[in-house]
Amino acid sequence: MKEEIKKALAGIVGEGNFTDRLIDMVSYSYDASDHAHRPDGAVWVSGTEEVSQILRLANEHAFPVIPRGAGTSLTGAAVPASGGVVLDLCRMNRILDIRVEDRLVVVQPGVVYADLEKALAPLGFFFPPDPASGKVCTIGGNAATNAGGIRGAKYGVTRDYVLGLEVVLPDGRVLRTGSGCIKSASGYDLTRLFVGSEGTLGVITEVTLKISPKPLAFTTALAMFPGLKNAGQAVSDIMHSGIVPSVLEVLDGNAVRVLRDKAGIALPEGEAMILSETDGYTQGESAFQMDVIVGIFKKNDATVIQRADSSEEAEALWRARKSVGSAAAKLRTNNVSEDVTIPVSKVPDLLTGVAAIVERHGLPFVIFGHAGDGNLHPRIMFDRSQPDEVQKVQAAVEEIFRLTCSLGGTLSGEHGIGLAKAPFMTLEHDPVAMDLMRSLKGLLDPRNILNPGKLGL
Repeated sequence: MKEEIKKALAGIVGEGNFTDRLIDMVSYSYDASDHAHRPDGAVWVSGTEEVSQILRLANEHAFPVIPRGAGTSLTGAAVPASGGVVLDLCRMNRILDIRVEDRLVVVQPGVVYADLEKALAPLGFFFPPDPASGKVCTIGGNAATNAGGIRGAKYGVTRDYVLGLEVVLPDGRVLRTGSGCIKSASGYDLTRLFVGSEGTLGVITEVTLKISPKPLAFTTALAMFPGLKNAGQAVSDIMHSGIVPSVLEVLDGNAVRVLRDKAGIALPEGEAMILSETDGYTQGESAFQMDVIVGIFKKNDATVIQRADSSEEAEALWRARKSVGSAAAKLRTNNVSEDVTIPVSKVPDLLTGVAAIVERHGLPFVIFGHAGDGNLHPRIMFDRSQPDEVQKVQAAVEEIFRLTCSLGGTLSGEHGIGLAKAPFMTLEHDPVAMDLMRSLKGLLDPRNILNPGKLGL
């Protein structure tokens, strides 16, 4: 990158808010994925006008700009694959407005999910999507990737709560989409165009979110099963029973053993485990829903069923679920974590199919995920220094993607595409869809400056 461009960037954000130091370039070269590439510089922005000026400069000189929140992407979405400038939005971190009477909040993109939850809790409201990285991930990143979490089966994902956006386009123009209304049928839905676009079409600088009243009562239960097929069928039965659990998580036998051996968590024996939570506004409402679910567990040959009798017992059960990823990571130096998603009726087929694929390649793995909305996380462990293991994991991942798409599924339920899944987009999307996506990218970003290389575009 030319020195004159670096000086221009420093002139926009201030000398102390531009960096090209090696230590910073290394820090900004990676996210939570296995992908990495150094940028040429990075800026910390404080407002929409600075973002606009930077994009106008980038458009004029055709250098890449990579929007970045907390860098928690598991697909390389925040990796500067073509160099350029990382646009760090974390200092735009103010909650601008909370309007409970209108059931909405207005936030800047750098607001951390957990901080928003803390601000809403005393008011009896919450923002339902619950990403696993909620303690650190930012709302702008959630919107850019359409993030989800364990409450997806009942409450949906980020897209279901974004009412409007402020977006800076690649040429520097500022666009406002949507409204502060719960309903709107006015024109094209430009808001949804940008939600999930991974920063390839514009930079989100403000988000208007719908919020929901927080339930007052919760019931939690665990069930162990003799096989994945039993657990998968239980999930399918629950989701067409008329009961919609707030959380329905599945863990395979490998995950159970890893939690027992590597994390020291006492769990019953079994080849599959389901953790379920129901919620409501009275304990009776929540307990009634769980009674139905427990009946389905029994119908599908559950070997152990445990209901939490206190909030402390419930938290202990959820601690096990939240620990599985870090415990499994101890099996190898590297891992790939996918988030393939299928129709709920196909959960038994995907669970058994993924297990058969990875077992055939001889790599350690666990399967866990949000079974209530068909979103599973196969995590495969490998050693990057061993070429044969790298080849095996690459082959296994491709087979998992092919199986998923053959079952009518999608490559990603919540992590996004980024760099990791870009080569496989044509497995899911037909040539007409890919052509239209490329056309939209070309229309809004003809010089391809925003997050190039992502989404396979």
